[in-house]
Amino acid sequence: MAARKIRNTLALALLGLLLERPMHPYEMASTLRERNKDTSFKINPGSLYDTVESLAKHRWIEPVETVREGNRPERTVYAHTELGRQEFVAWLDELVRVPVDEYPKFVAAVAYLGALGPERAADALEERARHLAERVEGAETALADTVGQGAPRLFMIEVEYVKHAWQAELHWARHTAAEIRSGSLPWPEHF
Repeated sequence: MAARKIRNTLALALLGLLLERPMHPYEMASTLRERNKDTSFKINPGSLYDTVESLAKHRWIEPVETVREGNRPERTVYAHTELGRQEFVAWLDELVRVPVDEYPKFVAAVAYLGALGPERAADALEERARHLAERVEGAETALADTVGQGAPRLFMIEVEYVKHAWQAELHWARHTAAEIRSGSLPWPEHF
């Protein structure tokens, strides 16, 4: 499999939006935020405009018009090219089918949990569990406010996925903290 020219997941989000209709970059950013996609994709103006530029450079999107609303500056509206549509679908298919190593920071930290000592490690895991519980609750609220109000489940499927991932991590953090507190997770003397 040849290396993909563009691998930034923000590009994936923008290509997904452009399936709906042509948009200018500001509208893309606003739409992603309105749909709470900023929990799935890191969105900041600099990287968004760089990503749009890269997509255009590789001919995955193209400008279709320039618009001006009131006193605002002119904005370039972009749409998919046929190549962009093909690349988007192939990339999406690959990401769904093939697991990749992502190296989360939390896993790196857990590898050295012993350095915190039992009390501090249990405290840290319990605090993480509290934060995760808040995230799970927020995801449940977002799902209730959208899917629960008739929006298609498929439109929020990534929120459902991360909710389940957070629930699994929450269970693990609580369980491990309890093991540390009870002494059933032995702590080596040299830590």
